[in-house]
Amino acid sequence: MDFLTLIGIIVAFGAIILGQSLEGGHLTTLINGPAFLIVSGGTLGAIMVQTPLHIFLRSMRMLPWLFMPPVIPMQESLNKLLSWSNVARREGLLGLEKISETESDLFARKGLQLLVDGNEPDVVRKTMELEVVAQEDRDIQAAKVFEGMGGYAPTVGIIGAVMGLIHVMGNLSDPSKLGGGIAVAFVATIYGVGIANLFLLPAASKLKSIVRERARYQDMLTEGLIAIAEGENPQVIALRLEAFLN
Repeated sequence: MDFLTLIGIIVAFGAIILGQSLEGGHLTTLINGPAFLIVSGGTLGAIMVQTPLHIFLRSMRMLPWLFMPPVIPMQESLNKLLSWSNVARREGLLGLEKISETESDLFARKGLQLLVDGNEPDVVRKTMELEVVAQEDRDIQAAKVFEGMGGYAPTVGIIGAVMGLIHVMGNLSDPSKLGGGIAVAFVATIYGVGIANLFLLPAASKLKSIVRERARYQDMLTEGLIAIAEGENPQVIALRLEAFLN
């Protein structure tokens, strides 16, 4: 559980609500169903027009990463690589076959299988690097969905405010309704700017950082497996891969 994300959301929105209260405002003035519907629906619709279906679905699957990010076992995998290196030096690359069959990490399993099949180090490197780049690109595009939503939300909020003002202009004959009507109209702007800057844009940045961290982890696996294929000493492998931990 990533408590920092949860705490950040509570602090961000809590500060706005507390500030509103300290200024003498009421929480009810910030609650407006139609304004929320305009901002949320307009933003979601706009990003759906912009985004291919498979990228949109991927972004929705990545959303829980904000609170439950995938485990990236850097140190554990480094220890595994050193263990595999010792096995390969004792038994040859074919000694890794049983390990590849039980390895839970699909990326590592694929690399081990490439070694067991007797592929040249250059072939192994190109194959694994291509997968890393392709997966990172897909996930970065998915993270950018929230970045795009963060760009649309303030504009849709302004649209909601203008629509509210149009409604106010229709009640000019009743001055008692103007003040409250204008206040309600601008709630849509608050929703658009607030959701974009307090959640959507930070969420996109956090997801990108998780994607890059996972790519770094896969780069470490690639370098380690190539070093095993080249028959390097486990101590040399450890020194090389420690750079990925810092």
